[in-house]
Amino acid sequence: MRKHKLLKYGFNLSPMYRRSTAKIINVSEDLLNIRIKVPISYKNRNYVNSIFGGSMFSAVDPIPMVQLINLIGDDYVVWDKSAEIFFKRPAKESLYADFNYTPEELMQIRQRVELEREIEIVKTTLLTDEARSNVY
Repeated sequence: MRKHKLLKYGFNLSPMYRRSTAKIINVSEDLLNIRIKVPISYKNRNYVNSIFGGSMFSAVDPIPMVQLINLIGDDYVVWDKSAEIFFKRPAKESLYADFNYTPEELMQIRQRVELEREIEIVKTTLLTDEARSNVY
């Protein structure tokens, strides 16, 4: 099985990721782009009928780290050291998130590690509606 399919189905079948209620809906063959969906359902609605913040957080948290591990290779140690979330509005519809790396970004990461030995990368993930017109 190809690596992009293994990543997609591995996450979607994993009990720890399934509990977030999210699903990876697309992984590009080069692994540079991943798209997830957090469908609103009885499993993740909170008291006010919006998506529970913990589901939103756990849906996006592991993706950038695992994606980078698979992109950068075995010569590097990738670790998710911290994360924070800022809610803009209640999510009363299914949400989507896109995770992207560019070849240039990967080259810069490798160059910085060569010079600095250890670096920190900050990635921002937006949870949006399907049309990407509203941020949650």
